[in-house]
Amino acid sequence: MKAFATLFTALDQTTKTNTKVAALADYFRTAPDDDKLWTIALLSGRRPKRGVTTTLLREWAAEMAGIPLWLFEESYPIVGDLSETIALVLPPATGTSDKTLTDWLGIVRDIGQHEIEDRKAIILQAWSTLPPIERFLFNKLITGGLRIGVSQKLMTRALAQATDIPETELAHRIMGDWTPDTTTFEDLILTDDPTADASKPYPFYLAYQLEGLDALGDASDWAAELKWDGIRGQLIVRQGQHFLWSRGEELITDRFPEFAQLPDFIPDGTVFDGEVLAWQNEAPMPFNALQKRIGRKTVPKKLLKDAPAVLRAYDLLEQGGEDLRDQPYAARRKRLEALLNDLPDTLPLRLSETLDFQTWDDLGQIREDARNLHSEGLMLKRLASPYLSGRKKGDWWKWKVDPLTIDAVMIYAQAGSGRRANLFTDFTFAVWNGNELTPFAKAYSGLTDAEFRQITAWVKKNTIERFGPVRSVKPTHVFEIAFEGIQASPRHKSGVALRFPRMLRWRHDKPIKEANTLDDLKEMLETYG
Repeated sequence: MKAFATLFTALDQTTKTNTKVAALADYFRTAPDDDKLWTIALLSGRRPKRGVTTTLLREWAAEMAGIPLWLFEESYPIVGDLSETIALVLPPATGTSDKTLTDWLGIVRDIGQHEIEDRKAIILQAWSTLPPIERFLFNKLITGGLRIGVSQKLMTRALAQATDIPETELAHRIMGDWTPDTTTFEDLILTDDPTADASKPYPFYLAYQLEGLDALGDASDWAAELKWDGIRGQLIVRQGQHFLWSRGEELITDRFPEFAQLPDFIPDGTVFDGEVLAWQNEAPMPFNALQKRIGRKTVPKKLLKDAPAVLRAYDLLEQGGEDLRDQPYAARRKRLEALLNDLPDTLPLRLSETLDFQTWDDLGQIREDARNLHSEGLMLKRLASPYLSGRKKGDWWKWKVDPLTIDAVMIYAQAGSGRRANLFTDFTFAVWNGNELTPFAKAYSGLTDAEFRQITAWVKKNTIERFGPVRSVKPTHVFEIAFEGIQASPRHKSGVALRFPRMLRWRHDKPIKEANTLDDLKEMLETYG
């Protein structure tokens, strides 16, 4: 644990990428294999489930610190981080510990199996033997809130430096359905066994948002297709089985039983990259139809009927067990089209068709109509591009349609967390419904730090009522709210729900009487819902 705490401190004290990579590489060269494996797991999002509620942790910390719970609760928003608050209020440790990172994570993993009094004893014992930084990290591990300022990409780069294994190969090895309980550092990282896990996906290639066409060169060097509003996924057929992975490295096979028939038609050693969509009458359904299936482990028959799914495939990463990622996109695309053309039309698998254009102006016109085609915009892919790992600039771009916007009045405010714990950053917005303001959306991003400080000062002086952490404020300020989509929602008073709402700008120039109305939102719903 001391070595991990030293690593965390080194990473936390710098913003320089090379310094972070060097610190990680040194750690991977010297740490025990079990600790290396857990570090890889933590940095790739594989954390133990939380075994103790934060409510209990706050109560136990206040008790051990000898302070009333109300004082702890008042301190928490000032510090802005629960783990740090606990570490600060606790008395100095009375003992020492030589437990490793793996030892502590074993405790974190298993603590939920104990009775509450036993959990309390375990937690208090940990707090009494750990110095401040290790105590802070233990709190982060027990709450599942550990966030280290290192991306999985940087972690993979450091691991490559420490092991002399190519970064692209390592990125593939750490994909898939594994935990530190199911593998070892030797098997996962150092052993090259392509048959070890038939379900293992490839690292996804991610596109950057396109700001302009000037740097792309000749339009004839590019292919374009619609950007679908679904779940990015890799569909894998290997060893007579099929597996579906989301971009977030979640195995979601069981949520889409439609694909179970595919191994009967698709040869072993095939991997598609594409978009899972709710699909009916040969057209995509709104994203909210698909969203109803995302959080389910099993899908009832009615939902299968109401929101059947397909995969719109736009790339072929593996065929006949051959890794195709180094081949040009045009070659992979040709093989994809040939494979899909030989399959029955009844399968839940569709080709994501490329668009016909000669010039960038032609493509711009298609983009203008993309929302009417149930799309978020366009994807641009250089014909000569390989399939890379992660987000790389140059060969793949997303050219999204301009967001929908509405002018709304801020009516509620709530403080943020972390470094923004002392600022009001989370707001509720309303539109006019006759002479009343009806809330319809919440947003917390889009303003500068200076604007957040300005609105915070105003909120403190213009609070009407308090509801716990939420403050009702005098309707005064209009904000332009941008969003990607709109859908009907009986759960909301307004009857609508927005997709990815954020503050586009603070409309100092607009009085509240000129804010939009609920009828404006309903008109948008009829057009774009």
